[in-house]
Amino acid sequence: MAPTVTEILEHAETLLDAHALADYCPIGLQVAGRHVQVDTIATSVSSTLDAFERAADLGAQLLLCHHGLFWKGTPQVIDPVMRDRLATLFKHGITLAGYHLCLDAHPEIGNNALIADALGLTRTNQPFAMHGGTGIGVVGELPGDGETLSSFAARLRDVLGGREPLVLGAVVGRVQRVAISSGGSASYIAEAAALDCDVFITGEPREDTNALGRELGIAFIAGGHHATEVFGIRALGEHLARTFGVRHEFLDADNPV
Repeated sequence: MAPTVTEILEHAETLLDAHALADYCPIGLQVAGRHVQVDTIATSVSSTLDAFERAADLGAQLLLCHHGLFWKGTPQVIDPVMRDRLATLFKHGITLAGYHLCLDAHPEIGNNALIADALGLTRTNQPFAMHGGTGIGVVGELPGDGETLSSFAARLRDVLGGREPLVLGAVVGRVQRVAISSGGSASYIAEAAALDCDVFITGEPREDTNALGRELGIAFIAGGHHATEVFGIRALGEHLARTFGVRHEFLDADNPV
């Protein structure tokens, strides 16, 4: 018998300890669909009309996103964009759930942990990118004498599926110690420097990032907000597919940001 939406979401929330972190959005169920049982799960970084239409084309009953449809402090008016997104979910009876910071922070299938592992870093126990007393990010170290900044950035490009990273800040001699916090985490650059990291990887810079990196003596690598956040939601979908014996499809997007 196929698993139910409720069973899958309960398992996901337990796995991720989904409500341990105060977040900027509702965690878990965001839009209830019509289907009780699930044979196909789709995952996507963001809740967009394109993702919803592609999930519908797959016949997915459940769509899991890192960036959900609703955010605290945003307008509550159902404008044309929101109307069309909701109408697509309603038409096809798709259930939408979102997992945000818990999917950045998870030590096994989180964005930051998976990027660190793919880069061959040995993760430390050093808390980083603190949010409400919990470290969301990862600090890791390269073996031996490390490598040059250009070599490290090239390997990161491969990890990110070919997306060319933007390297700012200080031009460090060797990369040994690395801090990672995916997405929009540029504000943690000083914290990364204080932890004696040579490089800080996140998704996107701020206007002052280049100067701060130079003054703090740390290289800053922006890998793309989207590109640094495909890892966790895709891994969650793969985990759920194995656990429940259902089909999973990751819906990637051509997003240069």
